[in-house]
Amino acid sequence: MTGWVLFLAALVTFLLSHAIPVRPAIRGRLIDTLGRRGYFTVYSVLSLAVLAWLIIAAANAPYVEVIPPYAVLRWAPVLIMPVVCWLAVAGLIIQNPFSFGGLGNRPFDPEQPGILRTTRHPILAALMLWAVAHLLANGSLSHVILFGLFAGFAVMGMALIDRRKSREMGFEWVRLSRNTARFSLRAPRPWPRPGVWLAALAAYAVLLHLHAPVIGLSPLP
Repeated sequence: MTGWVLFLAALVTFLLSHAIPVRPAIRGRLIDTLGRRGYFTVYSVLSLAVLAWLIIAAANAPYVEVIPPYAVLRWAPVLIMPVVCWLAVAGLIIQNPFSFGGLGNRPFDPEQPGILRTTRHPILAALMLWAVAHLLANGSLSHVILFGLFAGFAVMGMALIDRRKSREMGFEWVRLSRNTARFSLRAPRPWPRPGVWLAALAAYAVLLHLHAPVIGLSPLP
């Protein structure tokens, strides 16, 4: 029973910590206090720490099988995580008037939307793909709850943010978003610079290397 209590505590903490960005007043005060770059740095570190706690808590919850542990499904995270890392890095380094991100200095150009042509929400898209990949590879009840909620949170977040931004921006929403998509298979225009690919590859290598010592399970099939 203790395992389920710790899992639920970690899950609630994670959800509450991710409610901050959707509350403009709180987010604005934190950015004023910490600075834009400082806010994103602190928030990213905090999110990763809570996420690690949540994943460990899910692994320690009592095992109840939902999806059989087929060997082929263990390839899903290995193949999908490079895309996840690429989306996350590409989303973080740009100015994004539609969603999370915003570490870049170059103003958003609606004629050259970059990764936003593929998705206006690259961070949420990365979260969704990460969740789906890990749900397939970890079919216990705690992991299905964990990753299912993450995937649902990401999909609902895209819709809710689009609705709020369109209301706030009015006609500017129509003008700026005309060459973007909520989530699509369209190629970015232009493609991210080589540094994004290298950073994504480095992030993937670090995650692959740290998975076993941090999570306690090798990600390799």
